[in-house]
Amino acid sequence: MSSILADKSVLIVEDYSTMRKAIRDMLYTLDAEQVSEADNGANALAAMSKTQFDVILCDYNLGPGRNGQQVLEEARHRKLIAYHCLFFIIAAEQSAAMVLGAMDAKPDEYIAKPFNAQQLFVRLERNLLRKAALRNVEKEIERGDLSQAILNCDQLLTEDNPRVRSHLYKLRAELALQVEDYDKAAEIYQHQLLQRDLPWARLGMGIVAYQRGHVADAAEIFQHLLQDNPLFMEGYDWLSKALEAERDLSAVQSVLSKAVELSPQSILRQKKLAGTADKNGDFSIAESAYKAALSLSKYSVHKSSADFSNLAKLYCKTQATDQAQHILSQMRHEFPNDSEAELRAAVLEVELNKSSGNDEAAAASLQQVLQLSRQLGNKLPQELQLEVVRSCYQFGEAQQADCLVGELIKTHIDDDAFIDDIRTLQNQVGVGGNSEDLIQKTKRALVRANNKGVSLYRQGKFDDALALFEQAMTSMPDNKTIVLNMLKIVIHDLKANGPDHDKLVRAKSLLRKAKQIRIDEGKLKVMRNEFAGLLRQQSQTRKP
Repeated sequence: MSSILADKSVLIVEDYSTMRKAIRDMLYTLDAEQVSEADNGANALAAMSKTQFDVILCDYNLGPGRNGQQVLEEARHRKLIAYHCLFFIIAAEQSAAMVLGAMDAKPDEYIAKPFNAQQLFVRLERNLLRKAALRNVEKEIERGDLSQAILNCDQLLTEDNPRVRSHLYKLRAELALQVEDYDKAAEIYQHQLLQRDLPWARLGMGIVAYQRGHVADAAEIFQHLLQDNPLFMEGYDWLSKALEAERDLSAVQSVLSKAVELSPQSILRQKKLAGTADKNGDFSIAESAYKAALSLSKYSVHKSSADFSNLAKLYCKTQATDQAQHILSQMRHEFPNDSEAELRAAVLEVELNKSSGNDEAAAASLQQVLQLSRQLGNKLPQELQLEVVRSCYQFGEAQQADCLVGELIKTHIDDDAFIDDIRTLQNQVGVGGNSEDLIQKTKRALVRANNKGVSLYRQGKFDDALALFEQAMTSMPDNKTIVLNMLKIVIHDLKANGPDHDKLVRAKSLLRKAKQIRIDEGKLKVMRNEFAGLLRQQSQTRKP
């Protein structure tokens, strides 16, 4: 066996000292010199925060606290592992549910216990060679320069290295999707499918169809994919997304139930199943999934006060007020000094106090709701903003509720699903149709501003287009379409006409605004990457 680890830093994460020693001895046979150890997830993350490791070998079961999957998810979330780092998950248990859960986190490799030095060597060598071959592509992806990543990927494809050919084509197609070059992505996926039936390429064709707006075609592709590959978990995620876009929530629940049955350790799927079943009125399934999400989130980066409040709301719907109060108490314990958690609790206490006949306490809770919502502003998730509106309607503050609804309509008029949620809420509280005139008027105003602004942009009148969107923002300050269009214009102007200090500052401000109003990261990624490239160009031109 060659000295593949001679210049690599390695971290072993394993709660049993005997197993840590066995793995360390194997690594020494591969000439590893820089070997660190951690006996639990917290210590592993602490070690990663101090050292950039090249290889991490992490056991799945680490005793109390985070498991190996959660360590990987948190390490990525906190950007503690770099593009060159290999992360292996090791496990003795081989149940399908556990393996599928671990693979959901997409480690570089999954190794079953027991294994020997030769087996470890083969896995390490294969992955190190792949990492080395893709280094210049993954480095640029991490830096945010997708254009350069694509150029580097295309160069590597011309070299036709059989060891990484399939990885390269898959990566190149994913890059095409990220920059919205759907023709290129489809070309790659179709080319690969002509060679052999690859599940990831079939999934890719479905994603291309979905992104092009052909939702029914996408759903059909995902359904056929899952018929042939029932353990391909990403297929369930995309199928549920396509069915949700078609507003078929019953079918969404069915798909998610099957996915959760196969891989019950996925907290995000449990959350989505819970919310979907709740909307469908299937409270038994919703309660089970909410509880599963709470249990899984204990040591997860996906832990959220919304998980607690959603379960408490479910108990309110089923008149289980004692259980609702218990969950709210748990939430406050888990999220002390958290304004969003406190707002969620106050919203539910308006309903609980009102239903128990304690109008004075309900009024106090409502004042707390309004105070906290003003304090948090547009940091509030959409669903929580609607809950604030619901509280106002429930307590007879219709004028206050209508005012809040008006602001929500102006901000989210380009989000058809959310506008439908507003309509549904108003129907539930007996004021259906109240806001229809405002919805239609705001839609027309947005379409007019968008069409005129885009026309000016296409004519090269960037300043005029910006001025028009700036004016539109005075009446719709947090509208996502307007903010996105302004970002496109500023960045295109900078690319076409060169660096300009004021416009660079404006782009930074708009990117902050986009994050603040929770624009989907997928829509922002291309512009964020282009802006990062512009900043690098500017810094390079300043160098003597």
